[in-house]
Amino acid sequence: MNVVIWVVQVLVGLAFAFSGIMKLTQPRTKLQQNMAYLEDFSDNQTKGIGAVELLGALGVILPAWTGIAPILTPIAAVGLMIVMLLAALTHVRRKEYSSLGINAVLFLLAAIVAWARFGPYSY
Repeated sequence: MNVVIWVVQVLVGLAFAFSGIMKLTQPRTKLQQNMAYLEDFSDNQTKGIGAVELLGALGVILPAWTGIAPILTPIAAVGLMIVMLLAALTHVRRKEYSSLGINAVLFLLAAIVAWARFGPYSY
């Protein structure tokens, strides 16, 4: 079971790292072509969201992998769950219901990591 949780952790980490790096390295105007919701946010807010996503991705993987403060892994997973709730609220407000599926999947994967690492498969 631990291997399955590691696979989920890596998937969550890669998804958020990819999204965060894109937001940190690409101009917001270029990102808006595929992420229309970014028109509601300033350049600095977009970079901030990207930084939170990237830090969450690192937090889901690195503490558990290195064994240094592994309690940070489920805490990072809970943080990413909050990010997905806020993202879903943004999409609902903008009536972008087709994006909610991705938010739900990422929320559930992060919830699995949080549950497992706080509970039966903690370090």
